[in-house]
Amino acid sequence: MCVLPQDRVQPVSTDTLLPLELLGTGEWADVADVTGEPSWVCRMAEMGVRVGSRLRMLQAGYPCLLQVGGCRLSLRGECAMQILVRPVACA
Repeated sequence: MCVLPQDRVQPVSTDTLLPLELLGTGEWADVADVTGEPSWVCRMAEMGVRVGSRLRMLQAGYPCLLQVGGCRLSLRGECAMQILVRPVACA
């Protein structure tokens, strides 16, 4: 199991961008882009999902369950397709 400290986690590849929906359960990723209506993008940023933030997929699927900082966030529908991430692997 991977632990959150950023000094122990490295990007898999700087070229690998995926929709959040494709991240597997237990995997970590850095947010690369959040697209959609400006109000939705702003709301995601308020909840910690913004470019550069690190998150973990706690439960893949619909809805998906994320760990963002010390909080958990559930996303439904196509929301997870509007967030692009760079997967990270344990060092």
